[in-house]
Amino acid sequence: MDASQSVLLALLADARLPTGAHTQSAGLEPALRSGLPAASVPAYLAARLRTVCVVEAGTAVVARHLSLAGGRARDLVAVETAWAARTPSPALRANARMLGRGYVRLLHRLWPAAGDDPRWRATRPVVLGLIAARSGLDAVNTARLVGYDDAQTVAAAMLKLAPLDPLVTTSWVLAARPLIEALADRVAHLTRPGEIPACGAPLIEQWAQDHDHTTERLFRA
Repeated sequence: MDASQSVLLALLADARLPTGAHTQSAGLEPALRSGLPAASVPAYLAARLRTVCVVEAGTAVVARHLSLAGGRARDLVAVETAWAARTPSPALRANARMLGRGYVRLLHRLWPAAGDDPRWRATRPVVLGLIAARSGLDAVNTARLVGYDDAQTVAAAMLKLAPLDPLVTTSWVLAARPLIEALADRVAHLTRPGEIPACGAPLIEQWAQDHDHTTERLFRA
């Protein structure tokens, strides 16, 4: 990975990026509320990297490719439609669209382009693909970004949900590196919406739906 790619990946995976990510636990809060033992959180993190993260990473990679290929708005709509078909939970779809607004603001502020419509809306993985295209992030690092962001979100949320040594949660992210690399290898070559993998995680989807109706919660999702 060259230096410019490293800097971009570090920037975009930083939890302090003003996109609304501080409202997220990557489904960890509802999982713990539903009885997931704290000792099983590393396995939960790994399960996400093999399922929902594959869908999001594939979506971002395809959106990046179509943007670089001069794709029109309808092409990105097709990407979003493919993503939605692989994300059954209405709560998760709504949350991704809410996060998308924060990423659109980031896109327009840091990598503006002629003809940008500030009213444009899209889901987080689609906008991540556009950010990758405009910023010069390659396909492999676009997929890595999705994986690292998810792992870091779980680790950071755990520190707010349970008393734990931060070194422990950091070790979870480090241990997840082979899974993140496998994720990147799996989706980096994708170019069409129909190629986005469909990797279901029924429990994560159900927990998200339950959490959407919870009134006392620390995280949105």
